Amino acid sequence: MDTDILIIGAGSVGMAAGFHAVRHGARVILLDEGHPPHVLGSHHGSTRLTRTAYGEGAAYIPLLLRARTLWSELEQLSGERVFEPTGVLNLGVSGSPFLAQVERSAAEYGLALEMESASGIEARWPGWHVPAGVTGGFEPDAGVLYCERALKAWHRLGTERGAQLLGGRTVIGLRAFSGGVEAELADGTRLTAAQVLVCAGQRVAPLMASLGLSLPLQRVRKTFAWYRAGVGRYGPAAFPGFSADLADAIYYGFPALNGEGLKIGRHDAGQPLAPGEPLAPFGFFEEDRAELDAFVRTYLPEVGECLEGKVCHYIRTPDEHFLLDRHPEFERVFYASACSGHGFKFAGVLGEVFSHWMLDGEPSFDLSPFALSRFGA
Repeated sequence: MDTDILIIGAGSVGMAAGFHAVRHGARVILLDEGHPPHVLGSHHGSTRLTRTAYGEGAAYIPLLLRARTLWSELEQLSGERVFEPTGVLNLGVSGSPFLAQVERSAAEYGLALEMESASGIEARWPGWHVPAGVTGGFEPDAGVLYCERALKAWHRLGTERGAQLLGGRTVIGLRAFSGGVEAELADGTRLTAAQVLVCAGQRVAPLMASLGLSLPLQRVRKTFAWYRAGVGRYGPAAFPGFSADLADAIYYGFPALNGEGLKIGRHDAGQPLAPGEPLAPFGFFEEDRAELDAFVRTYLPEVGECLEGKVCHYIRTPDEHFLLDRHPEFERVFYASACSGHGFKFAGVLGEVFSHWMLDGEPSFDLSPFALSRFGA
């Protein structure tokens, strides 16, 4: 047996899982098609939002509470600043289910949340122009995560404890056998492990299919961009991160950090892609720039021109909730995927959860809301 735990995909969840598993005494090998952090998955782009009064559903909040502790712990262990306490403003139109869930979450778990009207938002953060009918809930304890810094920190801490990261290795198939799992690599190499965690983004569905399991996943091309913005109105001291659930679209954004400009992206929509299909560059589709420009003109009128745009992909489930499970037949095979564009804030806690599950026999949280069985297969 080459190792105790083989992790396929050393991105957000994979790198965190490797650190947590080796920290608890396991022998760990991580495989990745690139050399993370890289632009082949969903962890690049410098920043991600983190918030706890979660509009996506109450099942996430226990995980988020633990995640908040783990981000602080990662900073202490690594000496790296990975969290920027900017606060996050959750915007919603009248009757928005997202914003209603944010309010319920805050009330149920005693989370700080400050509700503001459209005029209150403009008075408090003058960079905003908010049409009537839009309200907001500001979570002061939320903020921004530096995603690539976090990956580098988990990598260094894991390597110091004995984890091995093998970059530039693509896994093309899995075979379960009595007592373990074998991974076949594109170069003909075969590695065996007592247990395997598959968290390789667009490759999760094909790899699980090699073990006879069909997953309802859709890969989607996404774009985001940075805009010129003065720090007086749009820097972290004057402007929060945000999520905006509007009548016709969902946007998210970040204050102007580290001289990079104000970053914005659209969470919904996007172009469907097959696994392995190349990502067209930013600007290939007219809407890449047009939909972001339109949001800026309407809501952030003092923001300047677009400085740079990039592309990434989401792996989505039909309900856009996570898929966190183990193979129903091969109990040594686990998979984490389809975070549907809102997963990075959970990376640390999901790494810990899968580490517990593989080493102790049970996950440390109730993952039943994220099981494959909810789709009826």
